[in-house]
Amino acid sequence: MIFGRVKSLDAILATAEKKGLHRSLGAFQLTMLGIGAVIGTGIFVLTSEAAQKAGPAMMLSFVLAGFVCAVAALCYSELASMVPVAGSAYTYTYAVMGELLAWMVGWALVLEYAIGASAVAVGWSGYLVGLLDNSLGIHIPDALANGPSAGGIVNLPAIVIAGLVTWLLVVGTTESARVNAALVVIKVAALTLFVALSIPVIRMDHFQPLFPTGIGGMAGAAASIFFAYVGFDAVSTAAEETRDPQRNVPIGLIGSLVFCTIFYLLVAAGAIGATDNVAFAQPVRDAAGTLLAPGTSQLTARCAELAGIGQEPLSCSREALAHVLRENGWVKVGNLIGLAAFLALPSVVLMMMFGQIRVFFAMARDGLLPAKLASIHPRFRTPHVMTIVTGLVVMLAAAFLPVGRLADVSNGGTLFAFAMVAASVMVLRRTDPTRHRPFRTPAVYVVGTLAVVGCVYLYYSLPMMAKVFPLIWGAGGLLIYFLYSRSRSHVGRGIVDVVDDPSMQPETSRPLH
Repeated sequence: MIFGRVKSLDAILATAEKKGLHRSLGAFQLTMLGIGAVIGTGIFVLTSEAAQKAGPAMMLSFVLAGFVCAVAALCYSELASMVPVAGSAYTYTYAVMGELLAWMVGWALVLEYAIGASAVAVGWSGYLVGLLDNSLGIHIPDALANGPSAGGIVNLPAIVIAGLVTWLLVVGTTESARVNAALVVIKVAALTLFVALSIPVIRMDHFQPLFPTGIGGMAGAAASIFFAYVGFDAVSTAAEETRDPQRNVPIGLIGSLVFCTIFYLLVAAGAIGATDNVAFAQPVRDAAGTLLAPGTSQLTARCAELAGIGQEPLSCSREALAHVLRENGWVKVGNLIGLAAFLALPSVVLMMMFGQIRVFFAMARDGLLPAKLASIHPRFRTPHVMTIVTGLVVMLAAAFLPVGRLADVSNGGTLFAFAMVAASVMVLRRTDPTRHRPFRTPAVYVVGTLAVVGCVYLYYSLPMMAKVFPLIWGAGGLLIYFLYSRSRSHVGRGIVDVVDDPSMQPETSRPLH
């Protein structure tokens, strides 16, 4: 049976050989961890995309995306507390739904992590270009700062940052906790400054019409904005290090998501209503009044026309929040916001690429990928082959594709993985009800069903390309599985304890803090 290869939780824990973790984190620390992990990507990068899809209704898009993320997070946490090992949704699915679906989830996670890192790299490029232009008067030609769909040839800054992060991961350079904490402070301080300046000058007439593209447009923006919440799993995977996880994990999860949602709403309101241009946050249309799709050459051309007459709306900016402040005359403050994004976003690229490598580690450890991919550099003691392969994928996608399309494709993979986790936690309650659960999802069949339905609805709301590409990607993954991975699977060959080399067990080797 193709669905019969289930790897038991006991075998997964034996494979990981994870040493016990000290329970030291409380609710406040978990909440701060979640805020730091979530804020820093989507709100800086995708505000323009959301404005083009939904106009002022993007505020409600943040609420919808945050709700789906919250119910998925509660399901994620139960499994993370039971199986605190590398591989995240891939490992959980392997334990409950079987090898084939686990492979599909792991294959989908490439879209979440690698393509997500590409999206952040492109977003960082936009802020770098704007910062250089507005602060130093250095103009990077459009041909070298944009992909083909945005009227350029190649996004060189995005390639550079992705290449730099790849090099850092190969040589083993890690972020320190202090640097991460400083970046969190920078991000939150920058957004707080934006809110403090923009909210007092909001004009309510900017919010009419509220739904210029209908409910479907609002849902489509929510599907894109979902990218802005990815990162909450940093809270759920810390369940093993949490005091009283039954109480503190949901507080950390829901607390961080509620805080970020409110913060996002305030930022969105300021972006919509703070300028003198009444149509600033309305979607851009062509001369005939037809709505233009984000990430297209037609939108780029129309934006160039509007910029030529001094009317550059929110949807046209590659550095949305800085652009809003500059439009209001706060040029230097806008440059500071751009500087904050410039400083903070590379760490997100790094953590997403590192997450991708962890999933590949777990898959190689199970025999589903070649062991050569997980080979360790003799000097740096890092998985250099796997890191370079991941880096090349990130650089290639970032070089030629716009940020919105990358985020949508990334969300397609993420939503599939989250839906599988929600289904797995409900199945496991039936098949293994007596196993110890440091955290139990409340009202699991209600919460789990809402998570699955919410993920399916947001996936349905994605653009057609973003819905079709994961299917093509999945078909390619199935070919690899049946032609290569299935015959080499350790579970299929009856191997339980896969490897003794600690370098193949990233959760027990030195972590990337």
